[in-house]
Amino acid sequence: MSKKRQRQEEEGTLKDLLQDDLVKQLQSKKADLKKQEEERKEEEKQKRIEERKQREANKSFEELLNDSNLDWKSFKK
Repeated sequence: MSKKRQRQEEEGTLKDLLQDDLVKQLQSKKADLKKQEEERKEEEKQKRIEERKQREANKSFEELLNDSNLDWKSFKK
């Protein structure tokens, strides 16, 4: 076993050294930050979806025609 590892086991972990209420506060803060990050990602996702819908609504007829998967030559006879 390395000296560093042995010293850590003798001293205990950081959680053991901190007061219980401080550990609870830190865990609560961590959960809050994680929740805020998830909310931010969801808002960005919704914003991208809305922007895509807006771009689609503003397309000209020519752009819509060019984006179409139909082969217009097949309708000629």
